[in-house]
Amino acid sequence: MTALLEVKDLRVSFRQDGALTEAVKGVSFSVARGETVALVGESGSGKSVSVLSTLALLGESAEVSGSVTYDGQQMIGAKETQLRKIRGNDISFIFQEPMTSLNPLHTIEKQLAESIALHQGLAGAAARARILELLEQVGIQDAETRLTSYPHQLSGGQRQRVMIAMALANEPDVLIADEPTTALDVTIQAQILDLLKDLKDRLGMGLLFITHDLGIVRRIADRVCVMQHGKIVESDSSERLFAAPQHPYTIKLLGAEPSGAPAPVPSQSQVIAEAQNLKIWFPIQAGLLRRTIGHVKAVNDATLSVRAGETIGIVGESGSGKTTLALAMMRLIASEGQIVFMGDDVRRWSTRQLRSLRKDMQIVFQDPYGSLSPRMTCAQIISEGLGIHKVDAGRDTRELVHEVMEEVGLDPATMDRYPHEFSGGQRQRIAIARAMVLRPRLLVLDEPTSALDMTVQVQIVDLLRDLQRKYGLAYIFISHDLKVVRAMSHQVMVMKRGDVVEVGNVDAVFDAPQHDYTRTLLQAAT
Repeated sequence: MTALLEVKDLRVSFRQDGALTEAVKGVSFSVARGETVALVGESGSGKSVSVLSTLALLGESAEVSGSVTYDGQQMIGAKETQLRKIRGNDISFIFQEPMTSLNPLHTIEKQLAESIALHQGLAGAAARARILELLEQVGIQDAETRLTSYPHQLSGGQRQRVMIAMALANEPDVLIADEPTTALDVTIQAQILDLLKDLKDRLGMGLLFITHDLGIVRRIADRVCVMQHGKIVESDSSERLFAAPQHPYTIKLLGAEPSGAPAPVPSQSQVIAEAQNLKIWFPIQAGLLRRTIGHVKAVNDATLSVRAGETIGIVGESGSGKTTLALAMMRLIASEGQIVFMGDDVRRWSTRQLRSLRKDMQIVFQDPYGSLSPRMTCAQIISEGLGIHKVDAGRDTRELVHEVMEEVGLDPATMDRYPHEFSGGQRQRIAIARAMVLRPRLLVLDEPTSALDMTVQVQIVDLLRDLQRKYGLAYIFISHDLKVVRAMSHQVMVMKRGDVVEVGNVDAVFDAPQHDYTRTLLQAAT
């Protein structure tokens, strides 16, 4: 096949404080029409830097050499006017984190319309029809009602779908997808992968797919390039690479998958948190007087309980109410129904009354970089709660930070570094340490492994199980990764559009699901 995008001996270095750091070291690969090539490797291996350099999207500190050609045109050293015609039209990007790519001040319709008007000249009713078609293609439910939404009003998965719709709007020749399904649940992930495959086949589009999820690679890629430390260490057809990997690093990646099970829950374990008939509806307001004309029914009549040393996994599509339910149980958003924490009905407690309980209920978010202050050191981030909640007031703060960093597998010598100086996995360990230093009874884990490499996922799962066994922690574990849910959970709750459709023991739900929706989720994950 004739290469549409061809990279030869690509080298990228970054200049900082007068010194050069080489990030990409002589990388070569090509993408032909109708072909899917996957770049696989852990964070820091050079995957994203390699693809960003193809259209001169790196900063001024980058020094790029080698050859990058698109349809015979040399991209390295090309004029900005030439690059601008190709970017977003002939070659489109889908990035991992949609909130950094979407404008928070513009509606979804306006952002999609801008791309369509720029490259296709469509406006008005024609543009709106095309936008609705794109949103429906990528699995946005009730697309017309979402046109006036802003990015912050959508779930993480919905935002990623909007990004994919923007990239596909102009039917590009080459689509570069950088971890495009990281934030998506398994059913939508399967839909998006099928959509990309269909578009690739129908349009003869070349697809360059960057991911750390080898399950996706096996499903979608024709050829695979495995990167480590800025080099491609192995390149082969997908079939041959998965059947007989040659390089030790490739073998390590293929073997990295969460497995095992958490320690059994002691029979006399105390119930830490429970909810009865929990209901969370958000009003839809319109008109000058902001009258309520309807409700977004985020959670309907949910009941659950979690004991010391127990994990309840909550699974379901984006927007199904998983995170909303957990936040309501922590009294961070309003709800109806009963919420009991450590034997006390806390739903009607005032903010002042709840303050004494906050150290006992902590949360770890999906994106550790977004939840850690870039202006605070690791030690300041971890110790902030100690002063607020007067925990171990008589002890030296740095000593406590030292202990908890060792406990979560971080080098205490790095406590004075800032978040940007840590890898993604290390940042997630900092977020866990920030919660653990308060010795909570309940920990809500909201997609804590979804943005992490497979090898790091295994490490975080092992860490969380060790901490639970040591301290008898109760976990509410929210995830769309069913392999991780099975490795972490004792009980599983399946949610769909605010309704709890199935609850049960993890093995019973995974091995003999009762609800059609649960079966659909499990099938999409295989």
